[in-house]
Amino acid sequence: MPDLQRRRWANAAAVYCFLLLLSILFMGPFLFAFLSSLKDNPTEWPPSLTVNQLRPANWAASYRLAKQGGGSGLWGGLAPGGSIDFEITYWTEEGREPAPPEVVIPKRVQGGAAAALSVEHWAADYVEVVGPYEISREPDQGGVLTTYSFTLVNKGDVPLKEVPMDLTVPMRQEFVSATLSPNRIERLGRTQSWNNVSSGLLPYVFSNYARVFRENYSVSTGKRLFLLWIRNSFFLAVTRVVTTLVFASMAGYALARLRFRGRNAVFGLLLFSMMIPQQVTFISNYLVLRDGIFGLSRLVGVPTLLNTYSGLIISGLVGASSVFIMKQFFERLPASLEESARIDGASTYTIFFRIFLPLAKPPLGALTILTFQGVWNEFFWPLVVITSPADKYPLTIGLLNLQRTYGAATFDWGPILAGTFISALPIIVLFIAFQQYFVEGISFSGNKE
Repeated sequence: MPDLQRRRWANAAAVYCFLLLLSILFMGPFLFAFLSSLKDNPTEWPPSLTVNQLRPANWAASYRLAKQGGGSGLWGGLAPGGSIDFEITYWTEEGREPAPPEVVIPKRVQGGAAAALSVEHWAADYVEVVGPYEISREPDQGGVLTTYSFTLVNKGDVPLKEVPMDLTVPMRQEFVSATLSPNRIERLGRTQSWNNVSSGLLPYVFSNYARVFRENYSVSTGKRLFLLWIRNSFFLAVTRVVTTLVFASMAGYALARLRFRGRNAVFGLLLFSMMIPQQVTFISNYLVLRDGIFGLSRLVGVPTLLNTYSGLIISGLVGASSVFIMKQFFERLPASLEESARIDGASTYTIFFRIFLPLAKPPLGALTILTFQGVWNEFFWPLVVITSPADKYPLTIGLLNLQRTYGAATFDWGPILAGTFISALPIIVLFIAFQQYFVEGISFSGNKE
């Protein structure tokens, strides 16, 4: 008996380790990408999982510095007349006299030229540096640790959202620590750079996420593009979900429960259409939209459906696979439900809407997830149909725009990864909300006890 229990425990441990290994293989790249989306130094090499934005000491420091400067501890800022006290420590080898750092407030902003155009007030025009002063010196492992303190004062009459800072020391004077960890260490360790010493907690941790919303705007309208892209994707996805649920449920019920001439032929064509790859019908679908559905839309003054949401919606009102799922579900419901309703005098529409459709929550929930996910992540067809302006892009095409903006020349991968994770949130929330219906719907468990 003990041997049998040991074998069972050994088998359970082996299965657990196998599942753990699979989870690491699948979730490892996902976790690494999420950590990289928080990094403020996109060109760090070699890449590491150590992220300054996840250190509690930096959380406390970013909150305290913004609060000290008269801004919000959560959202940051340096108020008029506000000041920020900063300390930094360097190591100098024994026999060399340590030198105080040169403190510079540069005219710099994250995001390059596009973000610079939106800056109203540069911190360099208003911030005065008081110091630095040496406050302590102590021996340490063949050298000396020297700590300096200085104060940044806003001498202007306007609140400042960003206060970048650069500190430079002579060669062979190594940076050890600071009130807030620097975003970059450059010039062979001589220069330590901060993007914003008054950022506050949330902008410090989620800097790349804030940049995605702040730095992408329409040149013609001035609107924030990322919010527009999210709204456009929600509109397209919700519309397609509604049309799919309506048409798929009605068509599935008709094919499963009604008897009419040509029903098997229609179902055969449905199955045949599921076997045809999208690439085969791509050109014909494009020509149909270009000519306005064989020219019929010209009758109402619409010469073409290209570059319109109507073209995207009409070209995908309902998929054959959705009709197939609903048909299979309705076929599994007992015939006694329909027979009892007809004996009571119910019409076909009454049976469908009041009896069968309420029982179809599992497959409808599954179709909601599958359709929403498919439309939300659809890339190729919207890229062909929607070409301009950028205000009309769905989120997937917007992410391509982010790649062109941040990745082409600057290798600034943080905002790209941040935008990608934001785009994944609705799918995760939707799956959590409908996961019960999703599992039941895919299994086609239509019989009710």
